[in-house]
Order: sequence, then C-alpha cells, then structure tokens
Amino acid sequence: MEYNEKQVQIIEAAEHLFATKGFEGASVRDIAEAAGVNIAMISYYFGSKEKLMEALFEERTSHVRLRVEALLKDNSLEPFEKVEALVDDYVERILGSQQFHKIIVCEQVINKNPVILKAVLQLKKKNMEVISKLIKDGQQKGVFRKKVDVSLMMATMFGTITQSIIGQDYYRELNGLESLSEKEFQQLLKKKLLAHIKLLFKAILIEI
Repeated sequence: MEYNEKQVQIIEAAEHLFATKGFEGASVRDIAEAAGVNIAMISYYFGSKEKLMEALFEERTSHVRLRVEALLKDNSLEPFEKVEALVDDYVERILGSQQFHKIIVCEQVINKNPVILKAVLQLKKKNMEVISKLIKDGQQKGVFRKKVDVSLMMATMFGTITQSIIGQDYYRELNGLESLSEKEFQQLLKKKLLAHIKLLFKAILIEI
C-alpha cells in the first residue's frame, strides 16, 4: 500500500514513540502532537492505534516480499548470490531502522501485546513464504542442501542482528573502537555483520 506524505509523517512519529514509550505508553494524543496533526486525522487515516501499528509494520516490511520476488526473477544471479543480496537488504534496513526493530523485540519479549504479536506472526509467515521460495529455487538447481530449516536459518540472522544492536556499546568497547565516530562505527558494524551472516548462511545452505 502506498501512503501519502501526511500518513508517512504520522507513521514515523508513531514509530519513535512506540520505540521510546512502548505501544501502551504512547497515546494517540502523543502521536498526533509529535506528528503535528490533530487526533481526528489519525482516526481518519488509520481508525485506531492498533491499525496504525499495523500500518507501521506494513510500511517497514512490505519491501521483503517485493525484493525476494524480484530476486527470483533475476536470472543473472546464482542462487547464493540471491541469498547474499537478501542478507544485504535485511542488514541495511534493520540497522537503518533500529527503532522499529526495537519495537518488535520489546513488544515480543517484554510487553507481549496481542495486537503486535499477531502482526509479527503474520509478518513472519508472509516473509517465510517468499524466502522459502528462494531457498527452494536453489535446491531445485542442485546448489543448496535438500534439508534446510529456513525458519531457524532466519532466526539465526535476526538473533545475531538483534544482539549486535543491543550490545553495540559493549562490542565497541571490547574491540577498542571508541575513537570511531558513530557513523564510522555503524558502517563497520554493518560490514562485520554482513560478512558473519553470509558465512553462516553458506555453511547452512551449501555442502562442502
């Protein structure tokens, strides 16, 4: 779904408040004030705070299905190159929207809001369907192992990224990277994550 400029403005304000206050802690009034709109406009566009959260999930995750579908049609890439491209996309987007990722983690582990849990479950199902097609394509071409637990493979990636985001200050200190600017550190973290996850996926997917 395409959102207009005002809707995106509201979604971005909601994302920030959901990340800092939690879903329950952020009121519709708070979101309206942060977005510079009146409460009635949020009701008009989204209907409720729950629907606004669903819109946030749609806005931040719909690219995955589109990206995988495009990769499936791209005959210029080998199966593992397609997986690497998907990893590139995931890491880039998650590190670029750490607030949204924190919402997902926090609400699943701590608050366990049923609205968000349902949205996360639907998101996982939709993404798993298209990602499984990508892996199956590689299996049919004889490149990937026949038995691959795709859900565990993806959990490995998300767990690694999540722990890296949560513990990035520790990682920075442990590796003596305090002299780097925030931008330089984020670029290095992304580079390290990409190399690490691709190595793991290669071990999972390809028999040597």
